[in-house]
Amino acid sequence: MAARNLSSTSSSGVDELLFRNDAVSLCLLVNRRHRTLRIIDFRAGPTPSKRNFVLSAAKREGVEKIYTLVERDEVPTWTRLGFVREGSIPGFYKRSDAWILGAVVSETSPSRSEEGGDDEGDDRAGSPAVLLAERTIARARRLLREGEGRPLPAIKIAPASAVELRRAVAVAQRTGRALTGFEPFGRDAVRTGYVLSARGGFTLHAAWEMQSCFGNSFLEILSSPRHEAERLATTAAIGALCDRLVEEKAVSTFTFAPADDQELCAALLANGFRRSAVLARHLVVGRTRKDAILWAKKLVAPEA
Repeated sequence: MAARNLSSTSSSGVDELLFRNDAVSLCLLVNRRHRTLRIIDFRAGPTPSKRNFVLSAAKREGVEKIYTLVERDEVPTWTRLGFVREGSIPGFYKRSDAWILGAVVSETSPSRSEEGGDDEGDDRAGSPAVLLAERTIARARRLLREGEGRPLPAIKIAPASAVELRRAVAVAQRTGRALTGFEPFGRDAVRTGYVLSARGGFTLHAAWEMQSCFGNSFLEILSSPRHEAERLATTAAIGALCDRLVEEKAVSTFTFAPADDQELCAALLANGFRRSAVLARHLVVGRTRKDAILWAKKLVAPEA
C-alpha cells in the first residue's frame, strides 16, 4: 500500500496521510497535539481491511482517538466496522448534518467481520463521557440562572496574524490552559484569527475555519474562562465572533469544549449553542486527556 505524507507537523500540527490500494482509498488527518486521527474515506464500503488498516496506522502514529464525519447513509458502514455514533454536526453540509463516529484505539480490536455491528449505531447514552457532559451542562445552566441579568462587558475584536496566534498558543501551553493550537480540522479550509479584549485586562485569542461551499465554520477559542468575570467576557466574545461569522456568510458553526468545563459550557449555552455530540477521550488539555462536548449553532437559514 502506498503512503504519502503531504504536510508537516512543524507548520500546522496536522499530518495529512494518503493511502490507496485496490481495496482502500483514505486520507488520514493526524492531529499531533490531541493525538486524534480524522478519517476521510474516498471509497465507501465496510471492508475489514479498512478497519484494520486505520487501527494499524493509528497505533503507528501514536494516536489515541479515531473518528470520521459522514452523511446519514454512511452511518451503517462505520457502525459495522465497530465505530460508535457519537453525535452530529447540524448543517455541516449546508442542508444536511454530518454524523460523527468514533473509536478509542485502546478499546478497539483489530479483527471484525464485515457483517458485525449495529446499523443504528450507539449514541453512548449512559456512558461515563455522556454522564459527565450532562452533569457539566446542569452546573452550567445553574451558573446562568445565578448570574441572570448581569451585564456583559463591551468587546473589542481585531484580526490576529498567524504569528500572533502562535505566540498566544505558546503562552497558553506553558500555563496548561491551551484548548487548541489552532490546527486544521479539514482540508483546504480558510482559517481566520482574531484577538478579543475587554476592560480589566481580558484578552482572548480565537480562530475559525470555514468551508464556503457548505457554509459551515469550525470555531476555536484558545482558553477557557476561570471565574465569573472571565466567563461574562468570554460570553460576550463568543457573541461577537458569531456576529462576525454571520457577516462572513457562515450558515452554521461548531466548537469543542472539555466535557468537565462548566464555565465555558455556560458561555456557549448563553450564546444559543446546543450540545450535539459527546466525544470520548477527544481532547488533550495540559497533560490530561479529556472527553469533549461538541457544541453547534445554526447562524442563519441556508439560502434556497
